[in-house]
Amino acid sequence: MQSLEAELDDARQLAVDDLADAIESIGFECTRCGACCKADAEDDHTATVFPDEVRDLEESAALRAADDRAVEPRDGDSYDGDYDWRDIARPMPYGLSETEDGALEGETFEWALQTDGCGDCTFYEEDDSGMGACAAHDDRPLICQTYPFSVALAGTSQPMGEAVDEAGMVRAHECEGLGRDISRADAEDLARALKERAVRELEEAIAVRDNYEPADRDPGEIVVHDSEGAKRVDGTPLEE
Repeated sequence: MQSLEAELDDARQLAVDDLADAIESIGFECTRCGACCKADAEDDHTATVFPDEVRDLEESAALRAADDRAVEPRDGDSYDGDYDWRDIARPMPYGLSETEDGALEGETFEWALQTDGCGDCTFYEEDDSGMGACAAHDDRPLICQTYPFSVALAGTSQPMGEAVDEAGMVRAHECEGLGRDISRADAEDLARALKERAVRELEEAIAVRDNYEPADRDPGEIVVHDSEGAKRVDGTPLEE
């Protein structure tokens, strides 16, 4: 198996045109069914989000709330304190253990988008007809921008399980929108985002590996290791 550094070099060499060709050959159009934003029968919705994406979503959520209240943020202060890290992201649950009272504890890697009481993505909305929408669509993370596709490189994530179709370096995952016509412009936009995501995932994995040290945590506490170091569940550095 290649090292993560070699996989990262391969990701940086990916040709957008080749990725777009593959996406076109598979075909895709979002039907707004919401399946990729909702919990399934067994697990809550789980989508990886990078630390800087959490901050971007935190700020945009606060701005939307300010707009809804018709309140302008103060000059130079776009965030008014109504949202914090935990409203946007939660520790990736994989690897955590359950305490006697049902809470989670332990160390994990990466963050997942926060979920609501039904296990759906906290940003997922549905109208009366059942049509799905994302409240943070313009600022959605790369994994959401590129679903249902991933790149066939070790160290990159495969959302929603194993691939159901492949073309070149592109893997397609379960989605009712697969096989539909896609314009070249949309395929190229998706391909650029897909390449960026593959690079970012590998950069994140390398940084987590290089920065990792077992955490000195309290019983019942969760520590998340990301590319910026060890953090508490509220996104603050563990050493603070």
